[in-house]
Amino acid sequence: MLAEIEIFTNVIISLFIEGGFIIMTTKELSGVNGLTKLSDLTELAKKSGKKKVAVAVAHDEHCLEAVCAVMNQGIISAILVGNEKKIREIAEKLNLDLKNATIFNEENDVLAVKRAVKFVRDKEADILMKGNVTSATFLRGVLDKEQGLRKSEVLSHFSLFELPTYHKLIGLTDAAMVIAPDLKTKVAIINNAVGFMNSIGYPKPKVAMLCAVEMVNEQMPATLEAALIAKMNQRGQIKNCIIDGPLAYDNCVSLESAKHKGIVSEVAGDVDLLVAADIEAGNALYKCWGFSANAKLAAVILGAAAPIILTSRSDTEESKQASIIMAAAVN
Repeated sequence: MLAEIEIFTNVIISLFIEGGFIIMTTKELSGVNGLTKLSDLTELAKKSGKKKVAVAVAHDEHCLEAVCAVMNQGIISAILVGNEKKIREIAEKLNLDLKNATIFNEENDVLAVKRAVKFVRDKEADILMKGNVTSATFLRGVLDKEQGLRKSEVLSHFSLFELPTYHKLIGLTDAAMVIAPDLKTKVAIINNAVGFMNSIGYPKPKVAMLCAVEMVNEQMPATLEAALIAKMNQRGQIKNCIIDGPLAYDNCVSLESAKHKGIVSEVAGDVDLLVAADIEAGNALYKCWGFSANAKLAAVILGAAAPIILTSRSDTEESKQASIIMAAAVN
C-alpha cells in the first residue's frame, strides 16, 4: 500500500512497513532542516556571518592548512597566536594566504594558549582552536578558573558524521573527553550537545541513549540511567529534544529492526544524536565509523563559552576543515 506524503525535498527514502511502503523525505524523517551532508554546514556557516577563530600555538602545518582553506571560503578570519617566524615559514612553504589573519608573536606555548583564550573570553574571537600544543596544556588554559572559558559543569566532545548508510547526518557524544559519566554528567553532556544542535538548526533533535540492549536490565547500569534520562526528558527536565532509551545500535539506525523487536518510538530508526554510555563505547564507534565505514566527520568540544576545535592527529584534512565550518555555523 502506498501512502502519499507531500515531498519536501528531492531525497526520498522508502521504509518497509506492514508489508508495504511509505514514501518519506529526509526532512520529514528528521523533522529539522534536512542536513544530509557535512557540506550542508557550509551554507549554514555563510548565512550565520563570518566568525573569527583564535588559534593557540598556530605554527602547525595541518592546522594552518585547514584554517586557510576555510578562510578562502569567506567563512572565517583568524587570529594566529604563536611563533610568528615559524607561522610565516609554514605559510611560504605551503603557499598559504594569510591576508585575512592577524598574527601575534608568542613563542611560549602556555602564554600562547592564555592569549588565544583571552581573545575568546573578551569576545574578540568566536571560536578557539588548538594548534601545535599538547592537549593537556591547551585544556589547562581553557579550564583556568579565573582566566579560562569554562561555562558548563562539563566539557564534552560532540561529533557529527556523514555515513554512507544513513539517511542524514548523525551526532555522537562523548567519544573523547568524559571517561565514565554518571547520571548527572550524562545529563550535562546531553545538554551541551542538544544546545549546540539547536544552534545549528535542529529545533528538537532525536536523542538515543545507546546501550547494548533495548530493555532495562538491573545488571547493566547504563540501561537504568538511560531509562531515567528518557523519563526526565518526558517530564521536561531535559528540554529542546526527544530522548528515548535504552536503545541498542540497530534500533537507533534501523526502523525495520525496531519494528521487528516491537519498539514503538519517535527516535528509533531516525536518530539525530547517539549518547554513548562511556568513552570506550563512544570512542570505538567514532573510530569504526571514521576508519571502517568511510564516514566524514566534524567535531568540537562543548561546555565552554565558545566552541573549541581540538582535532585528532589522525583526523583527515577534510574533517579538520569541516570541524571549523561546523563551529562557525552556530547561529
